[in-house]
Amino acid sequence: MGRAFEYRKAAKLKRWGHMAKTFTRLGKQIAIAVKAGGPDPDMNPSLRSIIAVCKRENMPKDNIDRAIKNAQGKDQSSYETRTYEGYGPHGIAIFVDTLTDNPTRTVGDVRSVFNKFSGNMGTSGSLAFLFDHKCVFTFKKPADLDMDEFILEVIDLGVEDEYEEDAEEGTLTIYGDPKSYSEIQKFLEEKGYEDVGGEFTYIPNDLKEVTAEQRETIDKMVERLEDFDDVQTVYTNMAPEA
Repeated sequence: MGRAFEYRKAAKLKRWGHMAKTFTRLGKQIAIAVKAGGPDPDMNPSLRSIIAVCKRENMPKDNIDRAIKNAQGKDQSSYETRTYEGYGPHGIAIFVDTLTDNPTRTVGDVRSVFNKFSGNMGTSGSLAFLFDHKCVFTFKKPADLDMDEFILEVIDLGVEDEYEEDAEEGTLTIYGDPKSYSEIQKFLEEKGYEDVGGEFTYIPNDLKEVTAEQRETIDKMVERLEDFDDVQTVYTNMAPEA
């Protein structure tokens, strides 16, 4: 397996490390899905997919129901996706994915962290060549699933032939072309796979090695960015620890 694939697994462990932050992030995604397609999961594939992710992350049902209800409120703020990118310490590329109801506040917060760590924010798209945008689906793996046959079925949908299995959770995670998100989700649900949860991610295609001291500085910067409620996920091209 390639280094980028190994990065995915390392980043996934870190990404889901803070429960409260995860619930806040998922709550915003629920709000966007409800506003776009309505509050009924049976009629809203995006909401159905996010709810599956919520359940997998042990988000209480009351929290999910409350997020759906709040998204229907007349005074509920409208969130929009904004991404910010640039270089942090030691030439590490940093990509910040946000959901915000106040872009002016968000860009100010993100810029302040870049400045504090002597980084440089770039223009939108300036680091796109360093990251591959992917959609990612995780679902319950049937015990009798033949992986070779499965990959042959989904590869024409833009799904990669590298995947992750979690034996303890009994799940399978696949990655694919983000443009095929709806088509992949439809295929998985029509095949009857359970708890199909889908999201989007950015995978660095050029990992950069750092020293232990450099890693500590970059980790501090990432943690500071993740402290902001508007920040959904922070991606870097820093190679995982050996």
